[in-house]
Amino acid sequence: MQIRQCDSPDDVAVAGANFLSARAEEAIAERGQFTLALSGGSTPWIMLGKLAGHELAWKHVKIFQVDERVAADGDPERNLVHIREKFADRIALPAQNLFAMPVVSDDLGQAACRYQETMSDVAGDPPVLDVVHLGLGGDGHTASLLPGDPVLDESQRDVAMTDACSGRYRMTLTYPIINRARHILWLITGDGKADMLNRLIQGDSEIPAGLVSQQQATIVADAASLSGSLPC
Repeated sequence: MQIRQCDSPDDVAVAGANFLSARAEEAIAERGQFTLALSGGSTPWIMLGKLAGHELAWKHVKIFQVDERVAADGDPERNLVHIREKFADRIALPAQNLFAMPVVSDDLGQAACRYQETMSDVAGDPPVLDVVHLGLGGDGHTASLLPGDPVLDESQRDVAMTDACSGRYRMTLTYPIINRARHILWLITGDGKADMLNRLIQGDSEIPAGLVSQQQATIVADAASLSGSLPC
């Protein structure tokens, strides 16, 4: 695990964008495409705005979602709305290179299977993504891998549905595909995350985030969120 401390959330966003840009250039040079799975959050939206300013071979970039709420198209709680507004609509990304989670399907279980099949078509079978971007919740969750949810025990499927949380079901990537990624990028800000970030760094398996592989992980965090952690 690599840890990079930044002064402010904006600096975290800039560092995250630079990380993604560098990994994209490497992947496109080595394999002809860059596959990226994105989570939501206020700092990630800033990061995507910064990334949109980079000059990349966007036609070779394939964007997936880490998780998504079950809600109608255009609902502001959907991560997809912000991915499009802050990023995809501002770059020369072919429309077919943004793979939205199909959360408006009548059969969400089958929809999750289809999303996994799509990822396999793009990134191999089983799919190996170049970067999975994650955030950290104040309860220790990441993606939509929430404490106590049965999806935490999923070991066969790469995409699955969660139980309802705050009135919403969610579609999420699971540990198997997250832990196969070539790189895992954590973006973490705010002193409210300090305790959980320390537990993440210590590999605490009692929180969902602690079950994510550390071998290929990079944490980009501000000083406030790292205030409870030992220096790296």
